[in-house]
Amino acid sequence: MATKQTESVTIISLRKLSLETREPPPKESKTFTVEDAVETIGFGRFHIALFLIMGSTGVVEAMEIMLIAVVSPVIRCEWQLENWQVALVTTMVFFGYMVFSILFGLLADRYGRWKILLISFLWGAYFSLLTSFSPSYIWFVFLRTMVGCGVSGHAQGLIIKTEFLPTKYRGYMLPLSQVFWLAGSLLIIGLASVVIPTIGWRWLIRIASIPGIILILAFKFIPESARFNVSTGNTQAALATLQRIAKMNRSVMPEGTLVEPILEKRGRFADLLDAKYLRTTLQIWVIWLGISFAYYGVILASAELLERDLVCGSRSEAEVVVTVMDTEESQSPCHCHMFAPSDYRTMIISTIGEIALNPVNILGINFLGRRLSLSITMSCTALFFLLLNICTSSAGLIGFLFMLRALVAANFNTIYIYTAEVYPTMMRALGMGTSGSLCRIGAMVAPFISQVLMSASFLGALCLFSSVCVICAISAFTLPIETKGRALQIQVSILKIWMVPL
Repeated sequence: MATKQTESVTIISLRKLSLETREPPPKESKTFTVEDAVETIGFGRFHIALFLIMGSTGVVEAMEIMLIAVVSPVIRCEWQLENWQVALVTTMVFFGYMVFSILFGLLADRYGRWKILLISFLWGAYFSLLTSFSPSYIWFVFLRTMVGCGVSGHAQGLIIKTEFLPTKYRGYMLPLSQVFWLAGSLLIIGLASVVIPTIGWRWLIRIASIPGIILILAFKFIPESARFNVSTGNTQAALATLQRIAKMNRSVMPEGTLVEPILEKRGRFADLLDAKYLRTTLQIWVIWLGISFAYYGVILASAELLERDLVCGSRSEAEVVVTVMDTEESQSPCHCHMFAPSDYRTMIISTIGEIALNPVNILGINFLGRRLSLSITMSCTALFFLLLNICTSSAGLIGFLFMLRALVAANFNTIYIYTAEVYPTMMRALGMGTSGSLCRIGAMVAPFISQVLMSASFLGALCLFSSVCVICAISAFTLPIETKGRALQIQVSILKIWMVPL
């Protein structure tokens, strides 16, 4: 009897031991996301090359956009254009930009940022070269519209650059990106001052196409965004890209398995008009439209002030001395007042103003907050538009234009940061995209105010620009959300997990 009890205990003991060996406690495997990998790899040689190559897209874009401002006096004379015809060129460029920015954005989300960036540069360079052979005004307008369509895809360079940079470096991207835009603006003005008086505007366009063609050759050094690859489920390509960056930076990858949540639900246009964001969205749209209207208004108004000598509102268009083309077929006046060397110097000095307030702007954004900082700079912009009507010396005019360019550039910096911060992840790109489209509407209207209304009523045009800036200042001050010091909002619905072992 005692033996049986002992055997029974022995059997129970073996069963317990067997259960413990078959089911050990589960071990947690290490995982990391693309964000973790980017932060672990850190900043290095890859990011320097990335910044220079993708940042240079701003140089090409600035040259193509600013080209119209320096060429408009020449084409006005060559084809005997009216004011509205000159304004229409700029408007159609931004119309093409507005339409294709939406199309390229959709294609980039589907097929990749790198491919769309390459296509947009090839498109822009091709049609820009064709523009230099334009036989008539109609062809010129059409081909420049096609250039505007291509330039709209250059924004993918900024997206690639942002998606590869560690968090602590992203805050510097926008102010530093202004340097590339400034370089492109100064380059085209400098080239125009040398090329137009000697070999003509057609050669200026051909020479201005060269930087874009060179940049296309440099794109092969930049891979597709790892975040895009992961978002489409191509995690092998994302992992290969991250390993390549780590090797180039002489850094290491995080240990474990690549894991990335993919949002099944994407942002919809209706989300922007949801009750939670309706007021914010509407006010942001007003601000974007007004800032773009003021920015391109300043650029084109500067050209008109120099070309037509409409300072102080002292002379109307009828009093401006014009040259009449000696043709029997047409008696239309042709404004052949070309830019003098001093006019180009004035444009260069005022353009440099775009980075003059960068340090002050950064301090204002971080200490006063986005809303108050934007409200102050918009109010100052309105004031300086009115000051342009004051009769002053050439130095005074340059000073006013310099401050206006500095203020409108600061406005753009602030609203760009605010828009990226105020929306949650699932609708952030959509919010930026719709704002960018409205931005182009403001740019399309600006030429008719700067190049048509300003000739008829100088003070009237300045008052209109100033009034729009005041509306934007009030809208900025009353924005319902302040994003200073607030973490980026994330809304996650249903998630899929993709894993790739390292």
